[in-house]
Amino acid sequence: MNYYNEIKNELINNEIYKKVKDYSKNRSDLKTYYKVGKLLSDAGKHYGEGIIKKYSKKLTKELGKGYTETRLKYMRQFYEKRPTLSDFLTWSHYVELLKINDINEINYYIKIIENQNLSIRELRNRINNNEYERLDDKTKLKLIKYDNSKENISDFIKNPILIKNRFNKEEISEKALQGLILENLKDFLLGLGEGFTYIANEYKIKIGNTYNYIDMLLYNIKFSCYVVLELKTTELKKEHIGQIQAYMNYIDKNIKTSNPNKTIGIIICKKDNKFIMEYCSDKRILSKEYELI
Repeated sequence: MNYYNEIKNELINNEIYKKVKDYSKNRSDLKTYYKVGKLLSDAGKHYGEGIIKKYSKKLTKELGKGYTETRLKYMRQFYEKRPTLSDFLTWSHYVELLKINDINEINYYIKIIENQNLSIRELRNRINNNEYERLDDKTKLKLIKYDNSKENISDFIKNPILIKNRFNKEEISEKALQGLILENLKDFLLGLGEGFTYIANEYKIKIGNTYNYIDMLLYNIKFSCYVVLELKTTELKKEHIGQIQAYMNYIDKNIKTSNPNKTIGIIICKKDNKFIMEYCSDKRILSKEYELI
């Protein structure tokens, strides 16, 4: 088999197709590069690793720029790693993803790109922030098994939660922590997971004869529930759990309509206290560490 001629013909046909049917050129790119990747993989088994460099020089000479050794290696990886093919992703998206070794992590980001229409820059930021690695093992297993039926709001809340810090110091007040979140609210909500929207900070409620202030009140569109979020610059304490339970119960009784699900609570604290959470009877309360970056 003449691997070079096959590769050359695939690339030429792709260029012609893109000029004739511009609207579907992305799909054509992905299918072509997958086929070329297979041919390169097979050629490498017959002729050795150096064949890519040889083909790159010939393709550049005969077809022009755009077929560097690096690009051909990405095409080969594209075939060998076999990521999920999606019309929502461009070849540039896949190039970023092919730098990742774990195919499950690659497919996670493909799903996120589809759901949130991430640009290349946004994708790169999410990868650099180790978003997939900050998911717990149970969530990763659900993703691997494509078990969407059992997803819940807690699955995609990362741990730790990353908060951009302009103070350049680790010790800050709860008020300052809240300010940092509000300054980068969009990034913070995306970091929590899918479907989070902002309602208010310092949300005023009256329990008995006393006014209380919820640090942040959110709503999750995907799971149809209110989210009470409390910020603590210490490790988790028992009184924090009692406090947020009272706030959640208030929202359920006085704010929630008949349609939304029960309110959940998120305590963002400096250090996760595993003992307290293990014996906390209210599974609606989630404890997550924060990390200043």
